Amino acid sequence: MKIGIVCYASVGGSGVVGTELAIALAQRGHRVHLISSEMPFRWREELPGLFFERVLTPAYPLFREPQYLIALANTIVRVAGDRDLDLVHAHYAVPHATAAYLAEQIMNAESEPCSLRTVTTLHGTDITLIGSDPSYRRVVAFSIERSHGVTAVSESLRRDTLQTLGLTRDIRVIPNFLECSEWRRRDGSQLRQDLSPDGRPIVMHVSNFRPVKRLDAVVEIFRRIQARRPARLVMIGDGPERERAAALVGVYGLESSVLFAGEQRDLAGWLSAADLFLLPSSQESFGMAALEAMACGVPVVASRVGGVPEVIEDGRTGFLCDPADLDGMAERGIALLDDATLAARITADAAREVTTKYCAAAVVPQYEAYYREVLESAGSP
Repeated sequence: MKIGIVCYASVGGSGVVGTELAIALAQRGHRVHLISSEMPFRWREELPGLFFERVLTPAYPLFREPQYLIALANTIVRVAGDRDLDLVHAHYAVPHATAAYLAEQIMNAESEPCSLRTVTTLHGTDITLIGSDPSYRRVVAFSIERSHGVTAVSESLRRDTLQTLGLTRDIRVIPNFLECSEWRRRDGSQLRQDLSPDGRPIVMHVSNFRPVKRLDAVVEIFRRIQARRPARLVMIGDGPERERAAALVGVYGLESSVLFAGEQRDLAGWLSAADLFLLPSSQESFGMAALEAMACGVPVVASRVGGVPEVIEDGRTGFLCDPADLDGMAERGIALLDDATLAARITADAAREVTTKYCAAAVVPQYEAYYREVLESAGSP
C-alpha cells in the first residue's frame, strides 16, 4: 500500500506512535510518506520505502498566526497526487483529520472522484481537551464523522469520544505499541552509577511536562518516599511545567536528590537504570510512558484514569491509585523499592503483558487489516 501518515513531530504520544507506525509499515514493505512540519523526533534516515514530506507554512504580515491547516491540506493534496497514495492516516483529529477531509474535497473538485481514503486515529487530548471545547467541538465531530475509518488507542477513549461528541459511528480500538526488540531492559549499570553514585534507588518520570502530567504530584510523591528511605528522582522531558516543578523541588530542599535531565532520545537506556516509574497524571487516554517503562523492566505506579487500567492490572503488572491519593502512590512506591521479590514479580508479569499485547508484531497487522477494510469499503462514511 501507498500510505500518507500525518502527525506532529513532537515527543508526545501521537507523534511518537505516528512515526513508529510509519517506520513499522515501511519495514513491512509498504511505501510510507510521513507528513509533518518538522522532522519527527524518532525519525530514521535511509529506511527503504520511508519518506519525509515537510509542511511549509509561510508567514505573511496579513495573518496574525501561521495558517497551518491550509498549508497541511495543500501538502496532502500534493503528496497524494504526486505519490498516488491509497490512504491518508491522520494522527490527531484537529487539524490533521480536518486537513485530510479538505484535501479529499479539493481532489474531488479538481478531477474525477478520487479514490483516496482517510483514517483518523484519536490519541486523547484531541477529544478530552480540544474536542470538549465549544470553540472546536463541531469541527472535531465533523472531521471524525467524515473520516472513512476511525481508531482510538483505548476503549476508554472510544467511549469518551462517542459521549463527548455525541457520535454514533464505529470506532475501532487499536492500542499503542512498541518495537519490542528495542524496548527492553539493558545493562544500565554505568548510567546508574552516574545518576546515583551513592547507590540510592532511582525513581523516574518521563513526559512532555504539560499540566495534565502533574509534575507537582511527582515531586510530592517523591518527597514522601524520600522521607522514608533515601532515593533519587530523575525527571526526563521538557515543557511548560518544568519551572514550577523545579521551584517546588527548591521549596522542599530536594535539589541534591532531583535531576531534570531534559529530553532524551535513548529512553530505553535511561529507563534501564530506573527502579521505579511514577505516572500520577490527571488524564491518560492510554499511558504510553507506562508501557515503555513496563517493557524496560521498571515497575510502575500510576493514576487510575482513562485508558491506564487497560494497560496496567493493579497489583499484577503495576499499581494504580486514585489521582488524589499521593500517600497511596508513595506507599506502593516504597513497597516496590524495599521488596525485591514483589518488584521482580510485577516487572516479570508486566514484561509478559507487553510482549503478548503491545509489540509491533501484534499491533501493526491490526492497522494493515483495517486499512484494507477501509480501502475495500464503498461510499462515504
